[in-house]
Amino acid sequence: MFKAQIIPHRLVFKEPAGTSRGVYRTRNVHYVILTDETGRTGIGECAPLLKLSCDDRPDYEEVLRQAVDLTAKTGVIPFEDLRPWPSILCGLEMATAHLKAGSLALSDTPFARSEAGIPINGLIWMGSYERMAERIREKTAQHFHCLKLKIGAIDFEKELDLLARIREEFGPDVVELRVDANGAFSPADAKKKLERLAQFELHSIEQPIRAGNWEAMGELCRETPIPIALDEELIGINNPEEKARLLDTILPQYIILKPSLHGGFMGGDEWIKLAAERDIPYWATSALESNIGLNAIAHWCAAHCVTRAQGLGTGMLYTNNIEMPLTVKGDKLHYLGETGCDPVAAVRALVD
Repeated sequence: MFKAQIIPHRLVFKEPAGTSRGVYRTRNVHYVILTDETGRTGIGECAPLLKLSCDDRPDYEEVLRQAVDLTAKTGVIPFEDLRPWPSILCGLEMATAHLKAGSLALSDTPFARSEAGIPINGLIWMGSYERMAERIREKTAQHFHCLKLKIGAIDFEKELDLLARIREEFGPDVVELRVDANGAFSPADAKKKLERLAQFELHSIEQPIRAGNWEAMGELCRETPIPIALDEELIGINNPEEKARLLDTILPQYIILKPSLHGGFMGGDEWIKLAAERDIPYWATSALESNIGLNAIAHWCAAHCVTRAQGLGTGMLYTNNIEMPLTVKGDKLHYLGETGCDPVAAVRALVD
């Protein structure tokens, strides 16, 4: 039913992106282009994260080719077969949604009509004390209401000092502070660190301890002075029954959804439904995709009528990004409508 192309691309960060797991300087993605019998095209981005995604496996390219060929032959994404391969599923969902929509506006929403932006957080990557302080000044000057700080890589006392400096100038009614530990705390010292962080009236902390220790995380969620949001904990939990068991065991204050890590858009919708049944709020973030993935995730968020700040600014991180009709104005991501940019042609040009 479709013709299909898979085009690999290596994205280059404008500056190193630090987390407690290490520093990203480049990242590899695969673009999938589907073309129907009329010549109309759809593009998606398959973007597993090195050493983090559950589908970061040696046979990734083989499974990607098989899934793309099957989708092209049948016109149907093999959703159940791709549960263990969320980034492949997500990319195929993007491509088929683009084909169906006939434009880069993948939702019928105020965002897609360029009538309203999506609130986003300002992301402060890990770095030296001086560099993180500089990034904080940049984001507050841009009038971001919500800042997200990556913590856990430099000295904890210096991180507390950074938070203190923000709170000296901006109260919680002016700047909402989220921190992301990426599992950097040990179960033994996590509660003490959370108690010290609580003085800064934080909105939440993401993944304070490493994923996989449900009982310890559940105990921490019951006793924490700061709301806890699960992120990495959701990776590899691909079946609805297991998702429900995780939520019932841990009962987090929030969950954070990254479609290319957490089951594609189908899997994200399952997480949203299960969390809502347990009164657990969520927000979504991109997972270092290029602008192609960012656009699709933004339209998915808009279709869910999000109100709290989302993590949708990371598509702007690269020197060799793919142009899309997206821009950040103040603390909102906006879709610009039909600007004439052609991501399919731009991606095809990568191999010319």
